[in-house]
Amino acid sequence: MKIVQTYSHLNGLEYLLVHKAHLWQEIKEVIEDIEADLCKTKVSKESRMKGQTKYSPIDMNKAFHEKLGSKEWQESRVTYWVTDDERLIRQTLTLPPEEQKAIIARTGKTPIMSYNQTDFVKSRVAIEVQFGKYAFVAYDLFVKHLAFYVRDQIDVGIEILPMKSLQAQMSSGPGYFEGELYNVIRNGRGVPSVPLVIVGIAA
Repeated sequence: MKIVQTYSHLNGLEYLLVHKAHLWQEIKEVIEDIEADLCKTKVSKESRMKGQTKYSPIDMNKAFHEKLGSKEWQESRVTYWVTDDERLIRQTLTLPPEEQKAIIARTGKTPIMSYNQTDFVKSRVAIEVQFGKYAFVAYDLFVKHLAFYVRDQIDVGIEILPMKSLQAQMSSGPGYFEGELYNVIRNGRGVPSVPLVIVGIAA
């Protein structure tokens, strides 16, 4: 596969090039090392594409997991506690999980455990490879990456998406670079408030 486009949000790419150039090089090598033709395995059951062979999100995700895993990119999870009280959430947001739970419980509220998980993290850089439904991309960009950044777990997040040219050769539903680029720009220069690199790939 190949990188067709990148978008640097809040100087995400510039940060990588200056501070983590070796990681950016790794990511480019992983993408270039994935053989797209080996992922074209899904026979569509959708009425308008029935019988056509499409790129399989499962196989593409598997390829990324294998390639990134071999370079020691690992899953990371951030646990936190929530409640229905806005004041308490603001008070506990940046505290360690055990303190969040204790403070919420002391007020008589019920602490509810939650978490954010990202598939690939290395040296304070997070990667999400997203070939799922378009709604998952917004969650990655506006919730996942931001949550890890706010909790000082990462310095930059990377979102890898298919270009429209690749998405058109998949089943309907996945988000794609051009559409998500529009969504980010539409929200203004500072939203989401986390440095990001959005990467558009194609076969």
